[in-house]
Amino acid sequence: MSLKCPDHQQAPVLEALDRYHESGQLAFTPPGHKQARGADPEVRRVLGDAVFRSDVLASGGLDDRRSSGGVLERAEALMADAVHAEHTFFTTCGSSLSVKAAMLSVAGPHEELLIGRDAHKSVIAGLILSGVRPVWVEPEWDPELRLAHPPSAAAFEAAFERHPRARGALVTSPTPYGTCADLAEIAAECHSRGVPLIVDEAWGAHLPFHSALPSWAMDAGADVCVTSIHKMGSGLEQGSVFHLQGDLIDPAVLKSRSDLLGTTSPSVVIYAGLDGWRRQMMLHGEELLDEALGLAASVREEIERIDGLHVHDRSDFVGPGLAADFDPLPVVIDVSKLGTTGYQAADWLRRHRSIDVHITDHRRIGAQLTHADSRATTAPLLDALRDLADHAPALPPTGQVDVPTPDELRMEQECLPRDAFFAQVEDVPVAEAAGRVAAEMITPYPPGIPVVLPGERLTEPVLRYLTTGIGAGMNLPDAADTSLRTVRVRSE
Repeated sequence: MSLKCPDHQQAPVLEALDRYHESGQLAFTPPGHKQARGADPEVRRVLGDAVFRSDVLASGGLDDRRSSGGVLERAEALMADAVHAEHTFFTTCGSSLSVKAAMLSVAGPHEELLIGRDAHKSVIAGLILSGVRPVWVEPEWDPELRLAHPPSAAAFEAAFERHPRARGALVTSPTPYGTCADLAEIAAECHSRGVPLIVDEAWGAHLPFHSALPSWAMDAGADVCVTSIHKMGSGLEQGSVFHLQGDLIDPAVLKSRSDLLGTTSPSVVIYAGLDGWRRQMMLHGEELLDEALGLAASVREEIERIDGLHVHDRSDFVGPGLAADFDPLPVVIDVSKLGTTGYQAADWLRRHRSIDVHITDHRRIGAQLTHADSRATTAPLLDALRDLADHAPALPPTGQVDVPTPDELRMEQECLPRDAFFAQVEDVPVAEAAGRVAAEMITPYPPGIPVVLPGERLTEPVLRYLTTGIGAGMNLPDAADTSLRTVRVRSE
């Protein structure tokens, strides 16, 4: 749906939901709690009745049974206009669904797709479901910080030279660490070959709404962009949108792939969060993000004054062989000079100061700031970090995480991820797993970038990294054995 005169004062889903409440509709349809009347009293006490009152059917509730009011379509059209896309689709299944739908719109079983090897696990799940053949494009690797940044345009060009029949490319930008790819150059490289670029921009919902932030995917020329509104925006968990422009992907195909994977029972509450966030950003985004960026700059300065802590900034992350740009709102803090790991620092902050951080790795934690933060939230964070630095000498020693070099980190892709995942498998002791073909993903979480993929031939350095990581507090939630005493491999 296109809008002749977009009015961003409107919020079609929110307004329809308000009308629903006022009309006194009496539903003999799902959901079975019937506007909270049937919900458990303790659940009602904890969640509040407002959640249940807004939990209605999208068709036959929010709109009529044929959706003739066009409520969702108008909300999606306003979102597309807000971010300079031609089409936008809402989903209540998170960007994990959106990125799969995008992949399946570009490539089919056994067709090649260029993918940055720093992709999220949802991309790998898409490969397993689709049978698409990945052509891995290596990220830019900082050997000193042992941190990956998005692949360069030159890396994608080289991959296309080796695989001229690839159907397109997928890049993650920004990363969970806030580093960004040169999307305009990568898009130009794809379009010179007549194929589309998918951008997993799950961490970039805010980028279109302030000129001081890195360029976002649609303005850079990407064909499809996937965005998690719940990460850096103010939508609810699982709220995601994917945007489309150009003529390299048929919007009807993209919608059909989304329908194939998505739920037939979408959450109107999540739709309302997406719709309201778009209106908020269009009316107040520049002002809100101005304040957030100023706050982030101040917080970064304060953290840098704390002995033993270092905040990664543009000089650490951007430059030749590194990232092309940098978002300052994910405040990434190196704690290694405290003699501890990010895992232990995160656990201490939660246990002793009720502070939850996002990124945790062998030497860093991430304190993600958004427009929702203020001095009222950052003051306790800064106090907690000072307290962490004071208590660091008393923290119990942690094992050293043996992080591989880039060459050691990469393993041979023996077969398609789908073929390994659905093969006959067995669980072998980790000490016997080197040389075997993995049949599972093994993913430190957060940030959710798999170290091991199905179909890769396991090596000692990678297994040593994971086992030493487990010993230091790494979380591997998707491994069949989360303690990694055993590894799931393809049967021989």
